[in-house]
Amino acid sequence: MTIRLPSCDGALRTYEPRPEPFRAAPGTALTSRTVFAAAHVVADPYADVSPGSPAAVDWDATLAFRRHLWAHGLGVAEAMDTAQRGMGLDWAGAAELIRRGAAEARSVGGRLACGVGTDQITGGTLGDIRAAYEEQLAVAEEAGAQPVLMASRALAATAAGPEDYQEIYGRLLRQCAGPVVLHWLGPMFDPALDGYWGSADLDTATEVFLQVVAAHPDKVDGVKISLLDARREVELRRRLPEGVRCYTGDDFHYPELIAGDERGFSHALLGVFDPLAPLAARAVRHLDTGDVTGFRELLDPTVELSRHLFQPPTRFYKTGVVLLAWLAGHQSHFTMLGGLQSARSLPHLARAYELADTLGLFPDPGLAEDRMKTLLTLYGVQQ
Repeated sequence: MTIRLPSCDGALRTYEPRPEPFRAAPGTALTSRTVFAAAHVVADPYADVSPGSPAAVDWDATLAFRRHLWAHGLGVAEAMDTAQRGMGLDWAGAAELIRRGAAEARSVGGRLACGVGTDQITGGTLGDIRAAYEEQLAVAEEAGAQPVLMASRALAATAAGPEDYQEIYGRLLRQCAGPVVLHWLGPMFDPALDGYWGSADLDTATEVFLQVVAAHPDKVDGVKISLLDARREVELRRRLPEGVRCYTGDDFHYPELIAGDERGFSHALLGVFDPLAPLAARAVRHLDTGDVTGFRELLDPTVELSRHLFQPPTRFYKTGVVLLAWLAGHQSHFTMLGGLQSARSLPHLARAYELADTLGLFPDPGLAEDRMKTLLTLYGVQQ
């Protein structure tokens, strides 16, 4: 069987899909690294929604996908940017997702961390921002989930300088019931976060960030760095207090960062591990036995797909993630909250299909091929 795929130059090319998928059996939790996959949400395709209306989520399919991640030994990072926080999923929807996800995690013994932010407000005083964080923190802690303190658009817009970040985060960390993950999301993922920690200069911002961690090491389980800068992440993780983990959020350099060097390594909290879950879990199991070569041999070839999904504008990587979930049979449709299935071009989607198929990510290659042909036909590409 072959499939005709559009290229960026407008031409059509013939591709022959891989006949057999990569096979990785479910397994127990990973031991050498703490690994979270930031999971997407499945939209309800039958909901009568319009732009700006509340999110309509297919809860059954959304929770089934989380069981798939847990079955392979990964933790789930819930209600993060991969779940379209601030891009289709409002706080009411995120709160429901956290509660449902936490209940599902308890039922299967899965590890869960949940995003805590301020997206129920768009601005306000520092007091308003702190109260918004506290409201979301209470929901996560009451659900029994580990909080991930996400970067705040409202704080980025309101803070006068580094001292305001230190004040807000200091207050939050002092009142947290247990250790949290601090999340530094760069402007390539969300332009509204430019200048976070009080400076557009990353060296200056890094110093403020490390000061916040150093002031509360007992309340910080780890830090998640999403700056797509491997050198900066390595330098930062070497300066963390003892016992504070570095969770890579670098979807361009994750194999080398997770493998580490003679002075340490990164754990992982990655959106790309949503589509890569079985393969990523198999790779980390090599690390569990000390086999770094086997780990790199499995994971290095996935970087081309990840770099494609996360190409600028990076914040629209979710479109490719959901496309691959549909092609892999994890959901019955290619529909996203807010209509974001239209955020990437057909050539981009076609290349994502090709790269994922080359890796063997589709459990049923025939189903993936049929669904991709259906999508192409809707765009006028005849097979």
